[in-house]
Amino acid sequence: MEELELLLKQVYGTSLDPNLSQDIIQKIEQSKAGFPRYQAWSEQDVILITYGDSVLSDELMPLQSLHQFLREYLSGLVSSVHILPFFPFSSDDGFSVIDYYQVNYSLGDWTDVAKLNQDFELMFDLVMNHCSRQSLWFNDFVNGSGEGQDYFVESDPSLDYSAVTRPRTSPLIVDVYTRQGLKHVWATFSDDQIDLNFANPKVLLAFVDIFLFYLKHGARFIRLDAVAFVWKILGTNCIHLPQTHAIVKLLRWVMEQLDPNMVLITETNVPHQENISYFGEGDEAHMVYQFALPPLLLHALNRGNGHYLTAWARDLVALPKGCNYFNFVASHDGIGVRAVEQIIPKHEIADLAESVHNFGGFVSMKSNGDGTQNPYELNISLFDALQGTRTGSDQWQVERFLCSQKLLLSLQGIPGIYIHSLTATENDQLLVEQTGRTRSINRHRWDRQDFEKLLAQEHSSQALVFQRYRDLLALRKTITAFHPESAQRVYDCGDALFVLQRGDAPRGTNNSSRDGLLAVFNLTKYPQQVEHFAQLPQAYQSECEDLLSDEQVTLADYKLKPYQVLWLVP
Repeated sequence: MEELELLLKQVYGTSLDPNLSQDIIQKIEQSKAGFPRYQAWSEQDVILITYGDSVLSDELMPLQSLHQFLREYLSGLVSSVHILPFFPFSSDDGFSVIDYYQVNYSLGDWTDVAKLNQDFELMFDLVMNHCSRQSLWFNDFVNGSGEGQDYFVESDPSLDYSAVTRPRTSPLIVDVYTRQGLKHVWATFSDDQIDLNFANPKVLLAFVDIFLFYLKHGARFIRLDAVAFVWKILGTNCIHLPQTHAIVKLLRWVMEQLDPNMVLITETNVPHQENISYFGEGDEAHMVYQFALPPLLLHALNRGNGHYLTAWARDLVALPKGCNYFNFVASHDGIGVRAVEQIIPKHEIADLAESVHNFGGFVSMKSNGDGTQNPYELNISLFDALQGTRTGSDQWQVERFLCSQKLLLSLQGIPGIYIHSLTATENDQLLVEQTGRTRSINRHRWDRQDFEKLLAQEHSSQALVFQRYRDLLALRKTITAFHPESAQRVYDCGDALFVLQRGDAPRGTNNSSRDGLLAVFNLTKYPQQVEHFAQLPQAYQSECEDLLSDEQVTLADYKLKPYQVLWLVP
């Protein structure tokens, strides 16, 4: 209770309601019965990211169809499923939530979620910063009565908002006609996504209740969507404020009262140092999204040059105890570039954006306070983004793409794999035309029969990628060096390569333990040898076994094929 009250004081200061901590404790106590006990994370943990309707079939509801597909093809290969927002919504493919407690009837119901949970652990989104304009809460605000009447941030449009960090180009302050007349409310992401007012402790209490409801309904992992923006103080940039960090700490505290092996993940698409601030001192998020990884890896493979990727990975700070990275290279959103604004030069980001355009994608922009705009996100399927390099398309798409996925599976942390990476999905231009949203390019909905027909075609992208990816996942589970907390060291062996050691190097050359591994990635379409060979641990300078090919490899005289990857053990 004392720790909770301290956190609440960091949020509300002297205006703290003395009953708030007791109200939160009561909600926790009411939720404790019947929780499963989770195991600590390990190399067995791989999370699949998917919408509830990513795999469709005529005879089943979408969540049932997804479950059947995952059980048949990925049982034992992925441990957890992140079902992107599956609640009733009005826009943004689920992230404009109308009702936090219901399953979207077009997807299924809570019974379908529970059945999926019998075979996989689950991740849910807690969309905290905003809710739908069509929600009952916002209806209360418009009517001036009911639970939500004071849940939103009213604003004066004549004030100066130029210091506010903007992730979008849409207006920050939007007009609302209410029974009390015209009002103006804060809308960080769109005029349909109205920001909630966490300065009102009733809003925090409401979200603690939703948080506990999700945990009760099978979520081992909770992703805090757009959490960086939840606290507003005019005159500041309104991002990463101390109150925001205190709210994250509070939610972690609530979670750990139930099970210390549940996992809180923050989604903060911002420059790298800001992103990892959500580890706090090991008392905030258990995991943060590794937002710098997707653009760095795409840039490296697009240029055949891993200079920035290697430098960034070598400088990653030691993780606080009990914390780790959620690694991903593709997701339902595009490839954000904010995380690398201080890593990759602007002109090279512009070059990357040009390649994305050439490969059929789009570039989303963000507004700056001075009226200018910068690239915010590259909207393209990762498989199509890797169809070539900055010189154009070539014959190496599949190998280049699989190189990206092997790197994802090798890094310290837990990998998050977007379903459309597994299925080698191409740009969905038709869906973009239908929705008018560029992000739809990477949100294809597979008809299961169509997918399986492609699997049966020997030279289809799906046939070339899907089974090889499944084999990779099966192999990875056997390698203890890929435990999320296993040590990581990066070596600079030339810009054409990325070289990563996981675990400790064996002291003797006759030790074939999988507790230590050296991963070597050729980032180019040309054969490459390892430079600066002598800096590598002695155990890897002798003959090694490559777990990916079952071949014996001596790096001193070995030449990697285009986009080849080695997982070496002595």
